[in-house]
Formats: sequence, structure tokens, C-alpha cells
Amino acid sequence: MAGARGFRDLLNAVVRAARPKQWAKNVLIFAPLVFSLAFLDSSSLLSALLAAASFSLLASSGYLLNDILDRKADARHPKKRHRPIASGALPVGLAIVEMVGLLAAGLTLGFFVSPAFLVIGLAYLVLTVSYSFWLKHRVILDVMILSVFYLLRVVAGAVAIEVRVSEWLLLCTVFLALFLGFHKRRAELVRMGDGDSRRTLDFYSLPMLDQFQAITTGAVVLCYALYAAQGSPTPWMTLTIPFVLYGIFRYIWLVDQRGEGGAPDETLLKDGPILMAGLGFALTAAIVLLSHDAGLLPEAFQDPLPGRLPPMPTFDSDGLELPFSP
Repeated sequence: MAGARGFRDLLNAVVRAARPKQWAKNVLIFAPLVFSLAFLDSSSLLSALLAAASFSLLASSGYLLNDILDRKADARHPKKRHRPIASGALPVGLAIVEMVGLLAAGLTLGFFVSPAFLVIGLAYLVLTVSYSFWLKHRVILDVMILSVFYLLRVVAGAVAIEVRVSEWLLLCTVFLALFLGFHKRRAELVRMGDGDSRRTLDFYSLPMLDQFQAITTGAVVLCYALYAAQGSPTPWMTLTIPFVLYGIFRYIWLVDQRGEGGAPDETLLKDGPILMAGLGFALTAAIVLLSHDAGLLPEAFQDPLPGRLPPMPTFDSDGLELPFSP
């Protein structure tokens, strides 16, 4: 009986060490699938699912490497000390075996998706190792590298189904990741007295992070608004902007008023209003894109020069508007 319980505890530690909750980040792989309407094609959908599974396994192997390297520092942290490796629930030797197994499985799945996708997966691995050993200890660069992880997920999703992804969508991804990353650093800095072991926090300050937050908040909102109006399949995607605005503002409120944000995935997945905003966004985007594909949306947006903003009017000395000349 005791042996069975010990095996269950070990199995539980193996699963927790892979951090399956973090797999939610791989929803970004499906962004190209959704916004290109490729999800209507079964082969594209299967490729995206395999791509997400591959990245989940590769990410888990990276988390294991990070936890193995940080196990002594994590053991002194009030929350991280409960992680399987830091607490001793998962022996380091077994953690290494799990890491190698997940890495091999992730690379194998990536190969079946496509050779080009495998290259993206290998780039993700190289960056993960660099981050674990060096980059996470470099102020500002630590957050910027995290944003590259998010960007690679979107690029990998596009490569997996062989579609071109909008530059605006890539910019939205980068600035959203920076937004979450700097809010995470702010939450960690506020809790620094609780034993946070991250070395780079010594080089951050609340006024500095407030400035970074202001820049990234404005950038992500502006980029998404421009994407919805100019870069998406239809300008009717502007109907999704209110959901994005509410989600951004709600997240800022949670960080500022409730001290959330130290674990962005937990904050996003457990807050009811943000989940409702996400659901509203998904439903609205699906209705708009499917209606556009079926030709059901009226042409309410007329652009005299497709792909460009309407020209500003010019006037002569008498105040009369001059004709436009391209």
C-alpha cells in the first residue's frame, strides 16, 4: 500500500515538473490557423495540433532544465520551494531522464510536422538553453527574450500550416509578451521581501517598470487596433477591440490592486472577467471571420487605396480643398 502511494506521489511529481499549465501559452500556435481561416481544412488543423503538442513537450523539457539549474535557489523561495525538484519529490536523476524523453518526443513530433517547423523548434531550444544559463540574469534582456518565445510560437504555427502571418499579428504578440513580462517583474519586485530569488530584480525599480508598462500597454493596444483595421482579413475585426481593451485594463487592475501577475498563466486562467472577455473575443472573431469568408458582411469600410490609409485633405490659400493626386 505504501509502495503504491509512493509511486503515485512520484508520478504526480513527474507530471507537475512538466508544468502542463504552461501549455496554455501554446494557444498562440493556433493564431495563424484561426486568422487565416485554415481551421476549416482538416489537414491544417491536424498540423496545428501536432505543432502545439511538439512545442508543449519542448517547453516542458526547457522548464525541467531551468528547475534543475535553479533547484537550490528555488528551495529558498516561499512558493517555488514546493516545486517537485526543489522540494526533493522528484530526484534530479529522474528529472534529467524526463527532460531527455520529452525533448526527444517533441523533436520527433516536430519532424513529422515539417522540416521547417523542426528548425523553429530547434531555435526555441537553443534560446531556452541560453536563457536558462545566461540570458535570464540580464536586466531588460530577460523580458525581451521571453517575448521572443511567444513570437516563435506564432511563427511556428504559421510554418506548420504553411501560411503567411501578418506583420501586425507578430507585433501584437511581441508587445503583449512584453506587457505580461514587465507586469510579472513588477509583481515579483513588490513581493521581493517574501524571498524572491531572481537576481535581475536588484536592477529593476517600480518607477522604471511603470514606464515600461506604459510603453508596452500603448503599443499592444495600438498594434492590435491597426491589425484589426488594416491587417486582418476584414475591417469588421475592429468589433473585437473592446474585448482586447477590457482584458488589458482588467489585467493592469489585477496587478495593481490585487498583487497578481507574478504567474501570468495563473492570473489569466483563474480570473472570471478576463476569461469572459477572452470568450467574447473568440466568439466575435469566429463570427466575423466566418461571415467574411461566406460573403455575408456588408462593405461598410471603403478604402480609396487598398492597403493604405485615406489621404489627408489639402487646401489652397482660399480655403478650398484641392483634388487628390496619388
